[in-house]
Amino acid sequence: MHSYEELTSPERELWNAYPTGRLVDLRTGDAEDNPENGDAWDAGRTIRATVVAALLLGVHPGRPGAAPALRLRGARISGDLDLSSAEIRHGLWFDECWFDRGASFYGAVTRTIEIKGSRIPGLDLTMARVEGRVSLRGTVVRGTLALMNARVAGELILSRATLSHPDDWALFAGGLLVEGGVFCRRTTVYGGMRLLGAHIAGGLHMERAQIHHPGAVALLADSATVRTLMLSDAFTAHGAISLRGVQIADQLSFDGAVLDAPDIALDCTQMRVGVFVFTPVAPPSGLIDLQGAQVVTVRDRAGAWPGTVRLQGFTYGSLHEEDGSRTNSVAYRVSWIRRESGFASQPYEQLATWYRQIGRDDDARRVLLAKQRHRRRTLGRPARMWGHLLDATVGYGYRPWLAGVWLAALALLGTIVFSAHSPKPTQPGQVPPFNAFVYTLDLLIPIGGLGQRSAWYWTGGATAWLAYALIAAGWLLTTAALAGVSRTLNKN
Repeated sequence: MHSYEELTSPERELWNAYPTGRLVDLRTGDAEDNPENGDAWDAGRTIRATVVAALLLGVHPGRPGAAPALRLRGARISGDLDLSSAEIRHGLWFDECWFDRGASFYGAVTRTIEIKGSRIPGLDLTMARVEGRVSLRGTVVRGTLALMNARVAGELILSRATLSHPDDWALFAGGLLVEGGVFCRRTTVYGGMRLLGAHIAGGLHMERAQIHHPGAVALLADSATVRTLMLSDAFTAHGAISLRGVQIADQLSFDGAVLDAPDIALDCTQMRVGVFVFTPVAPPSGLIDLQGAQVVTVRDRAGAWPGTVRLQGFTYGSLHEEDGSRTNSVAYRVSWIRRESGFASQPYEQLATWYRQIGRDDDARRVLLAKQRHRRRTLGRPARMWGHLLDATVGYGYRPWLAGVWLAALALLGTIVFSAHSPKPTQPGQVPPFNAFVYTLDLLIPIGGLGQRSAWYWTGGATAWLAYALIAAGWLLTTAALAGVSRTLNKN
């Protein structure tokens, strides 16, 4: 405990100002006021951390009718500011200050904490309860900003701040609960941001922020619950982004973002999102994993997706695009699905379901046909051959009119060939007259008969082989048509 006589001149000024919350400004008005020069500030601008702690712990209470507060500008804080487990009833504001060492509010209960435009080696708010906001606007934190299991009743403001802990987590905030929003606009982070299981009622806003953690995870927010997550407007991540199991009620936006990671650039497996906006500046350098994710609306554009996108189990209610005429085309959407490594049936079924919902049944059938063609590549040789036959004859049941085209072509061929030759009657004088067209149809229809095939025959040559070929073609077309139509009816 410090006595008043032991205090230096700037400390006495702060001591006298604290009971009424008056600002103490120790700046000199020259270039040396920049906090980057704080290590060179002399004793006239230095205040011991123990004096700050004593004031905040109530050693010099306020006067009746006044609201105490610690407001300090342009000061050097020397020593460890340790307020662990303290109960602080008044707010504290540090503006353009320089801290020799870090500050700890571990397990503390406090009011608003604002450290603006300052330099501090590290800040520990682990398990703290802040009945106000935490603001580090424009501040450089050279060390870890720890908010593990902390609760902030207001906002967490890190806009224009710099968090620097390159080889570790620059922000360590697993289990953080923020009743307001977290604002990291234009923030620069060297190291990772860990928000595992965080609850942020007002949303996480990181427009124009930059995270530099190459070769590691830049942003980890697995199992977090956030109202909205804005990683947009030139947001840049050099390192992976992990949003596994995240719950976002409103919007997740990557509009104008840059995602740079060599392996998995974005992991969104099992996430739940209202609107997923994926329109980055360029395709991410790594893959995107959307397996098991559920999205109400997807907004994207052509040229936004990387070479590999994992879509197995990904479901969505609607697709909207900036250039809808292109990205709503079946060809584009099928190519999007085929960015999945290997064959997966569910992405095709999901896309076909969406086309049906908007009344584009023909496009749904095109998608399902593309699915069968993709699947065929994974089958053995006999199955592939049968698949090619189904595709050529009835389009796997999604183009049944092809069977009619084949039948018409074969009927025309048979009519022309048989009209130029004369068959022999099976029972002379007791059979109906020969009709080349009806005879051809009788050969192509495998069940029943029109009376021509049993009444006339060929003694040999090309016409006899053609008759046999038409009989075989009729069976193959009928079998393929039944198999294809059966598949379609079962799917419907």
